[in-house]
Amino acid sequence: MGGITAVTVNQSLLSPLNLEVDPNIQTTCTQEKEQIKSFNKKFASFIDKVQFLEQQNKVLETKGSLLQQHNTAQSNVDHKFESYINNLWQQLDTLGQETLKLLAGFGNNQGLVEDFKNKYEDEINKRTEMENEFVLIKKDVVEAYINKVELESGLEALTDEINFFR
Repeated sequence: MGGITAVTVNQSLLSPLNLEVDPNIQTTCTQEKEQIKSFNKKFASFIDKVQFLEQQNKVLETKGSLLQQHNTAQSNVDHKFESYINNLWQQLDTLGQETLKLLAGFGNNQGLVEDFKNKYEDEINKRTEMENEFVLIKKDVVEAYINKVELESGLEALTDEINFFR
């Protein structure tokens, strides 16, 4: 029960192995090494290409981001520009309406000016007529005064003569 167990030895395992080296193994190993080197070169080339493509991708992402920012800014500028143009069109419409009103008022005022001009000319003509009539009346008054003075002096002379004859 707890004793030592007997050890048995397999004699076939103690005999030397007959290992014959295949002469093609060396060639195969060399070919495999060359293929591994070729694969490593291709793999390194692919890694370089991937790194280059990753760099290009980063550049494109940066450009895309900048273009998006530019487009956003351009959109804002375009929107502001369109608003400004619309505002100018509204102001132009307002000015057009005010111009029409002013032209209508100008036409009315021009008619009033013509009326006042005609009235003024009529008043000037009436004044001239009145001045001429005043001159004639004044002339008549002067003639009447001279006639009165002559008559008074004739009356005085006659009164003196009558008194002399009395």
